[in-house]
Formats: sequence, C-alpha cells, structure tokens
Amino acid sequence: MATRVLEGLSNGQVDLRVLNVEGDFHQHNLAVEGKSLFELLKPITDASHTRDRKRSPPDSACLPGTRKGVIRWIVSWVSSSVLIRRRHILWVYGYAGCGKSAIAQEISERVQSEGRLLATFFFCRNAGDRSEIGRLPNTLANQIATSLPETVPLIEAAVKAEPELLQVKSSFSLGARLQRLLYEPFKAAAGQASLAKYFLSTPYLIIIDGLDECDDKEGVQEFIATTLRFFKHNPSIPLRIMITSRVEHHIHSLLTTGGGVLLKDLADHCSRDDIENFMQTVFDAKTKSDPVIQAHIRQNGSWPSRADSQKLVDYIGGSFIFASTLFKFIFESSTSDVDHSTPLDRFPLALNIDPGLDGLYTQTLARSECLPHFTEIISSLALLARPLPISGIAELLDIQASAVAHVLVDLQAIVQVPGTDDAPVNFYHTSLRDFLTTESRSRRFFAPPSFHKADGCWAVFDGISLRPSLAPRISLFQFN
Repeated sequence: MATRVLEGLSNGQVDLRVLNVEGDFHQHNLAVEGKSLFELLKPITDASHTRDRKRSPPDSACLPGTRKGVIRWIVSWVSSSVLIRRRHILWVYGYAGCGKSAIAQEISERVQSEGRLLATFFFCRNAGDRSEIGRLPNTLANQIATSLPETVPLIEAAVKAEPELLQVKSSFSLGARLQRLLYEPFKAAAGQASLAKYFLSTPYLIIIDGLDECDDKEGVQEFIATTLRFFKHNPSIPLRIMITSRVEHHIHSLLTTGGGVLLKDLADHCSRDDIENFMQTVFDAKTKSDPVIQAHIRQNGSWPSRADSQKLVDYIGGSFIFASTLFKFIFESSTSDVDHSTPLDRFPLALNIDPGLDGLYTQTLARSECLPHFTEIISSLALLARPLPISGIAELLDIQASAVAHVLVDLQAIVQVPGTDDAPVNFYHTSLRDFLTTESRSRRFFAPPSFHKADGCWAVFDGISLRPSLAPRISLFQFN
C-alpha cells in the first residue's frame, strides 16, 4: 500500500513535496532488467542545449556577427589536441547578463555540428530539478550514451552492478555517481581506440552552463573536485569541459587553485561593436513590422538618430541582458487604457531610466503595480522554486487566471508570458528574482520570504501558506 510522506524543512528553506512510497521506505533495490537505459537513468529532458528555450530558460543565443572573437578562441581550445593545450577545463565567467549562456548555446551548436559534443546541462535557478545537482550524473550519462554509443554497454554494466547509482539519495556520493556513470564509461570507450587516434583526435566536449544557479553549493564543489581529480589522473584523455558561471566563492575557490583550469573573463570580450550589431538587428526587425515607426521615418528620416543610437549604446555599456530588456521596454506596447505610448515615445524614456537593470526593473514593474493582486502575483513569481503556469498561479492565490494575465501582460519586457494558461511563466533573467528578493534594491517591490496569504482555509507551513486542495501538486509549490 502506498504511503504519502510530506518532506519538511532544510536550512531555513521550505521544500514541500508529497512522495508516494511503496512498501519499505528504505527499500533501494531497483528492477533494471528489461528497461531501456533512458528509462533507468530518468534524465532531465529540458536541461540540454536542444531544449525548447521559450519554455525552459535561459532563452539565450548569440546574434549573427556578435561575440566572434571569444567564440573563435573557445572553438580553437575545444578542437586542439590535449597534448598541445593540456588544461581540460575552461571556466568562462562574468557578471549577470554578459552573455555566458548565449555563448554556451552557440558553442554547443557548433561543436555538435562537428560531432564532438558529448553532453550539455544548463542550470537554471528557480526551475525545479535544473536548479539542483542530484540528477546531473544521470542526465549527462544519458546524453553521452546517445552521443557515443560505445558507452551504452559500459553504463548499463555499471547500473546493473550497482542499481543505487541511479538514485539521487543513496549510499553513493555525487562524486561516485559521476565517476561510475560518466567518467569511467567515457574513459573505457576512449581507451578502445588506437593509441594514435586516442592521443591525436579532437577532444569531446561537455558544457555545464550557469553552475552558480545550482542551489546545492556543496554539491557544486563535489562536482568540481571530482572533475579536477579525474583529469589529474587522466591527463591525456580526449575530453574537455566548459563551465560558465558568475564569480561566486564556492566556485572560484576551487577553479582558481592549482592552475589546472583555463580562465576566460567575458568582461574582456563585451565589445561596443557587439552591442551596436545587436541594437541594429533588433531595431531593423521591429521597424519592418511597425507602421508608426515607418511613417515617422518617411517624414523625418532615420530613427533613432545616429547621436541617439550612440547615446543608447553608451548607456547600455557591455550588458547584453540590460540591452535585451531595454529593447523590450521600448518595443513592447502597453495594454493600459491610459498608456497609448509608442516606441517613439518610449525611446527617450529609456535613456532617462536610472542606469542598470534595477532602474529598468523598477520602471517596468510600475506599469502594473496599480492593478489588483499585483503584489501577490509578483511575490509568488519571485518566491516559487518551480515556475507555474498562469492557471497554477491563479489557483495558488485563489484568484481568476484573467487577473494574473492582466498583471503580467504589461511586464513582458522582463517576464516571459506564455501564449497559453498552462505553460510556465518565467523571468527572462534570474537577476529579476535577485532584485525582487533584495529589499535595498527593489524597495516597494520587495518580495519578503515570509510572504503568504493569511486565510483561514489555507494550511500554513513555517509562514508559507498552501491550500489543502493543492496537496496532490505540492511538489510544484516549493518556496525558497
């Protein structure tokens, strides 16, 4: 008979989920016979570079003609023999919005076209399993089995010998699972090649994007330590790993120790030309579809003027996320009955917003703050550990889906609003969540961790309120 177990609190965070446990709670034996490797591994299917980026952020990609220098440099590193460029790990780091995920996406696609991409994993904060590290070994192993079929019997043998390797919570450490499911099968498969091919072939590549967006800092350090140790013991293995992240102590402290990691600061590769190309591409596309802008250009000449364009590029600096968000602010029309502004009107406003994302977030949020349920909706989006669809947010807050949509529709410069009520609502960039949960930055838009709806019909768990009717779906409602 199935037993329902409600997991509780850890480190001050609320992590509520209902588990169905058959029989003995401590039973770990798994049936592996007769199942495909995919069924056994149960990988995260929306974590790779091939995911639908509209539904599973980050929705990042390099525009044609941009980031050419750094992309050329990374491709050269990837394709060079490990006998020539011996450092197996590349850490691409930089501030939020400098284009790390876009570059990871571009490198993924290029290396895949050359048949040398083993696996990719794009971490994403506030995205359920993709903000945790437990299923990383399974997910990478599944992709490697597809990319390099020679590893399939090796992974299957490991799983049959030790079924617990498949489980996130088991007697095996994360490092041991990475070794058995990932590194050892690749090493064995690579060792089957002739010595000449082994040493001279173009290395394979694994890409780990957004490592700083993984909530498990100890797990991140174990992943890094295991990987460094593997390459130390196998200095000639034809494998490279590219990691992207912001600079955070638990990552920086390991990747910069010992000299075994190649470092690349993206701040050195955010050129003015790239921002200008980005701006030109966006403005040309929007102009072709906007009759108001077209009429203005016919009467007044080019828009914006060269001087204004240069002023905007200077204002943006080197931040692609700021540029992207600013362009959305300019071109996304408002549905307000009192706001009939056009991109022509919003362009000068954009130049007067306080510099940086905080000013832009404040200006955009102000569009909807007078609407009913604004605070509840924005706070829920900021605090939910898993993105919900409009219908799920409405059910959580016990309001109409139309009320949620009404608030979100004017925030499309910063919030990815789906076309249907059952697709998840996401922030375009995790920096918005950081903004909303930091009172000194967001001020009146601050979403306090204690936010909850005090209603007698709701059950309260450590200050977070959830209606009992949502219990079957409680794993969706995880608050940080």
